Amino acid sequence: MFAQLFTWWNSKTMGTSFTLWRRGARLVGEDEQGNRYFEEKESARAGAVRRRWVVYHGVVEGSRVPADWHGWMHHTFDEPPTVAPLTRRAWENDHLPNMTGTPLAYHPPGSLSREGGPNDVADDYEAWAPESAAGAGD
Repeated sequence: MFAQLFTWWNSKTMGTSFTLWRRGARLVGEDEQGNRYFEEKESARAGAVRRRWVVYHGVVEGSRVPADWHGWMHHTFDEPPTVAPLTRRAWENDHLPNMTGTPLAYHPPGSLSREGGPNDVADDYEAWAPESAAGAGD
């Protein structure tokens, strides 16, 4: 109860629950990660699009929304993936969330954060020196 009152990064807050109830949101579906998707039954204003929400299962991170649900959330697709799933191409990879700031983040060669540090990079870098380039154009 305490976490639901004050921590927005752990699924939904009491404010989100109240908004979903007040707007008459209906559950549209759930993705493979357990995120749940909602849509207003009727838009608040005439001619406006119906609002859509995602309630994350666990940590709130926007990159955890798969491409098919992202398209539905942003009104690119009218039908949710539960009704009209996207066809998956052979070259498409599985959805991966953003790993920035986690131990699984990508660290390029030479990064201080990389295991082994910057010493694992070959010494093939030669710094530019202005005195060596001064006579090159004469």
